[in-house]
Amino acid sequence: MRKKSITLLLSIFAFSFFLSCKQEPKDDTPWVSLFDGKTLNGWEQLGGKAIYTVRDNSIVGSTVHNTPNSFMTSEKMYGDFILELDYKVDPSMNSGIQIRSNSFPYYLNGRFHGYQIEIDPSERAWSAGIYDEARRGWLNPLKNNPTAQKAFKQNDWNHYRIEAIGDTIKTWINSVPAAHLIDDRTASGFIGLQVHSIGKQQQEGTEIIWKNIKILTDDLSKYSKTTPVKPIITKNGLGADEIKNGWKMLWDGQTTNGWRGARLDDFPPSGWEIKDGVLTVLASEGGESEAGGDIVTKETYGDFELKLDFMITEGANSGIKYYVDTDLNKGPGSSIGLEYQILDDARHPDAKLGNHEGSRTATSLYDLIMANPDKPMLPPGEWNTAHIISKNNHVEHRLNGMKVLEYERKSPEYRKLVSESKYEKWPNFGEADSGHILLQEHGDRVSFKNIKIKID
Repeated sequence: MRKKSITLLLSIFAFSFFLSCKQEPKDDTPWVSLFDGKTLNGWEQLGGKAIYTVRDNSIVGSTVHNTPNSFMTSEKMYGDFILELDYKVDPSMNSGIQIRSNSFPYYLNGRFHGYQIEIDPSERAWSAGIYDEARRGWLNPLKNNPTAQKAFKQNDWNHYRIEAIGDTIKTWINSVPAAHLIDDRTASGFIGLQVHSIGKQQQEGTEIIWKNIKILTDDLSKYSKTTPVKPIITKNGLGADEIKNGWKMLWDGQTTNGWRGARLDDFPPSGWEIKDGVLTVLASEGGESEAGGDIVTKETYGDFELKLDFMITEGANSGIKYYVDTDLNKGPGSSIGLEYQILDDARHPDAKLGNHEGSRTATSLYDLIMANPDKPMLPPGEWNTAHIISKNNHVEHRLNGMKVLEYERKSPEYRKLVSESKYEKWPNFGEADSGHILLQEHGDRVSFKNIKIKID
């Protein structure tokens, strides 16, 4: 009996030793905690009025009726990072982790917006998918990743790993690879913990809980993980909701397909460059349309919604024209059409010219209507987003999410402005029912990307 007992003890010891050898290796990553487990120091609430408290070393968010989405956000901004955290969510809720998110007074009255790593306990099961809060909607849903969909644990703690490095965002849920997105919309911003708004029929006080929130910002290449998930590319491409809502790319990011010279049958042989997903009009010693010349869409458009990103250089001048008739103005200068002005207001003399004061400043309706002088124009070397909406002759110019002007085509007020401008010699200027969209060559280096259009 004694010999058998010793043998049994040795067997138990050997098995225990075997199990200890099988344990996960110690994580030596130099994580920095974003939450001290006791207070909300380092965090700030934005958006709605959901209730955030600290309980049992966790941040607890509770729903409240009659309030929009709420966010507990980091006080610091983060660009490239690796983030890990744990959360537990009530099955009736929807939530998310905001990354590279921002709040600007000019954008939807300060609404918090940016990338969101979804928390979705519903039957859809898109947890760890990537949503663009208050902007483009779904970018990387998990409908084609059933393994990740099944990884979510209902009524239990779930673990997220989020890598945001350069233009690439990767996510894992409970160690299962989930989303893989290549997108260049936003390079940095806050981290936020969302409590979603609720309807009248939903229970107030429903909770979502987060803990073990930690981040890494140095030596990211050393700690970054590979993923087998095929990336969704929205650089010069569309997100899932954009496709659903009828957007189409107007430039494919690689070729000259769909575009030609304004006075040519083909794309200009010089003066323009396509490189690394960016379309650039090159600087020259010439003036307006004296080098490569303007380029226009081969198609014409009536009512439309156009978005594109543009970046100017110091002192640069260019423009986006619409309702362009390339058969007009066969002489020197640019083709004729309504123009969303692109300009370095601080350095280019055109900013002080124009028939109406300020009507040639950036984002103005060139020579006709001055844009809001408080427009959120980013400086040379940074990307801005132009947005033009034309529906039933009502036209809006927007910049980086802010409406900077609006007007009615064909109205008496509009025609009066035209009669007082350089365009008065062109009959019915800007009143065509359809026309080309044009990117202007004005002798200065200006770049474009993410050119997309929506036609109702």
